[in-house]
Amino acid sequence: MKISRILGGHRMWIWFILTSILISLLVMLFSGSLQIKLNMRADAPLDEFKAHMDERIPTLMKLYGIPGCNIALVKDGEIAWTEGYGYADVESGRALTTDTPMSVQSITKSVIAWGVMRLREKGLIDLDAPVSQYLKSWKFPQSDYPTDKITVRQLLSHTAGMPLGDFTNVYAPGETMPSNRDVMTAEAVLMREPGTGFSYSNVGYNLLEILIEDVTGQGFSEYIHTEILLPLGMENAFFDIDAAANPYPPTGYNLREEPVPVYLYPSKASGGLFATAHDIARFAVAGLKENPVLSIESINRMYQPECHKVGIYGLIFEAYGFGHYIEKLPNGALSVSHGGQGNGIMTHLQAVPETGDAIVILTNSQRSWPFIAYVLSDWAQWRGFPSVGMERIIWGRYGLCIVIGMLISASLLVILRLASTFYQQKRTGFKLLRVSAAFILLGVLIWCACQKYLFITSVFPVLSVWVGGTAFVFSIVLLLSVVLPSCPRKKNKL
Repeated sequence: MKISRILGGHRMWIWFILTSILISLLVMLFSGSLQIKLNMRADAPLDEFKAHMDERIPTLMKLYGIPGCNIALVKDGEIAWTEGYGYADVESGRALTTDTPMSVQSITKSVIAWGVMRLREKGLIDLDAPVSQYLKSWKFPQSDYPTDKITVRQLLSHTAGMPLGDFTNVYAPGETMPSNRDVMTAEAVLMREPGTGFSYSNVGYNLLEILIEDVTGQGFSEYIHTEILLPLGMENAFFDIDAAANPYPPTGYNLREEPVPVYLYPSKASGGLFATAHDIARFAVAGLKENPVLSIESINRMYQPECHKVGIYGLIFEAYGFGHYIEKLPNGALSVSHGGQGNGIMTHLQAVPETGDAIVILTNSQRSWPFIAYVLSDWAQWRGFPSVGMERIIWGRYGLCIVIGMLISASLLVILRLASTFYQQKRTGFKLLRVSAAFILLGVLIWCACQKYLFITSVFPVLSVWVGGTAFVFSIVLLLSVVLPSCPRKKNKL
């Protein structure tokens, strides 16, 4: 039977669907997406879970090219386990130990929210007062929107209309860098009316850094250290790196697995904290019960939603409070969390106040989001939640595998139809549509290749490359289907 007849009509669609399914399964297999979900009783002993993680974590690290990871577990309101895996620096072979301080990136924002709430408890600020009344040493740059409407509440909840900011503006320890105030003069330009919606902003938290200094008369690092870090027992947490520190923070590794030397931001409040997983676990514990820094009322206030529409983050979380993402778990319990990402670094903190559980995951790789999602999935099932929003990254991987399968299947289909119609007098199909689709795909791929940072590449470091490659092949096949010449089909003699 001729290929053209086999691929004609509804048979073509049956062939396409079956081939897409088969190829998608193969992509899942070879990309490591078919990870087995943990099947463990919620009341299983800690040692049993630790044994599982000792096997699971190194396997996932190898799969995603992650050099090192530090993890800490909080159970029943107490730190139950900390462990280090892999390397702080691959080239030198330096091990990543539990006492190695790591950049926690945007987990810093959760800590800074505590610092601001501490000022509120002391009666030094009002969350709903214009932030400009507290900024004595700095003024907002010219903007198209009124800056006098910006409140402390809005800065804490990313609803002030501030831009994301330049997170690539980094410096080596000891290198001369601009002040936070100079950076804010360039970056703190409103891009929307304050209070009209959520827009994740490093700039907003870096303005809180100025607020803290102007209200207290102290340096930002000094205030956070004396008012938050030391009282909570976070003894190895710091903002300023000592070149002689031992152990020294680990080397980071970017999406291409290239080493990224330790760096600092000119502004500290949005992502400049260094700490061990044990330090962040202490911070998590403080948010679960009575502590020497904040009242339970203030902590609960940080965990209340300020904005339910959180943009792309809404795929994972339900809302944002003060320094924390918020979600309701399948068992009805409230969960709060915050992740962190920088060049060569990825981290995550998640807590469930009602059950006294929390987990801290710190890695020195920017390829870690799928890794973190799998670890969180295992932890959630063990603690009986039975899932968390970050697991949707795993489902997203399945979705991308299906997209890849469909692109490969479509490419094969076009190639087969080309072969079957090569000797026909006229090739069927909408040439303009195929050319347009091919150039749109190529244009998108070129645009993606020119970007310094792509969200999809960060979330799916392996599969995004597969998607790009298959989309490129499909676009070329479409173009070939238009430009290849057709030859007349030979007629059968009677």
